[in-house]
Amino acid sequence: MPATGELIRAMNYVEDITNTLRRISIYIPAMAADERLRLAECLRGVNKAINDALADLEKAAK
Repeated sequence: MPATGELIRAMNYVEDITNTLRRISIYIPAMAADERLRLAECLRGVNKAINDALADLEKAAK
């Protein structure tokens, strides 16, 4: 089954997210402890969004 344009766009978004996280990881060692905590809190919200999207995908596959 060929990939639709919608699937390709979505997969490109995921790749963009992965690249962004790699870039963020480069700066973590240079961050102050309070900056790391703030960034971690920000990422926790993203974690929930990713888990929700995964649940939706898995539910749709059944």
